[in-house]
Amino acid sequence: MTRGGMSGGQAGHGMKLALTTLIVRDYDEAIAFYCEALGFRLVEDSDLGEGKRWVVVGGGDGGALLLAKARKPEELAAVGNQFGGRVGLFAHTRDFEAVQARLIKAGAMFEERPRHEPYGMVAVFRDLYGNRWDLIEPTNGGAS
Repeated sequence: MTRGGMSGGQAGHGMKLALTTLIVRDYDEAIAFYCEALGFRLVEDSDLGEGKRWVVVGGGDGGALLLAKARKPEELAAVGNQFGGRVGLFAHTRDFEAVQARLIKAGAMFEERPRHEPYGMVAVFRDLYGNRWDLIEPTNGGAS
């Protein structure tokens, strides 16, 4: 397996990862952050009754998060630490500086200065809940 690619499997026989759940404190604050700061779009926001909603935000070229509101104590404890302190989410951009400025304005905290790696410019930031992300501008300039 290589960065950004998969090995093995045959077209048409594999599966496509559809959604990744991200546990949040509040639907509306999460929608505001992920749509305004990260530039995702609201794909779906459906009322399921009893205070539950099906909320999906995603990027223009694929990848989507199902925002799930924490209800149980163990879910609340996981908000912001679903990846055990590791970087668990990755966002690609074509304009690192503009996205970084927008994230900082929205309250994201960058843990480091941007650095150049063989695959592109990267820096780790924490979102409004403390989840760690890599913001990457790929070397090839693509946002995929």
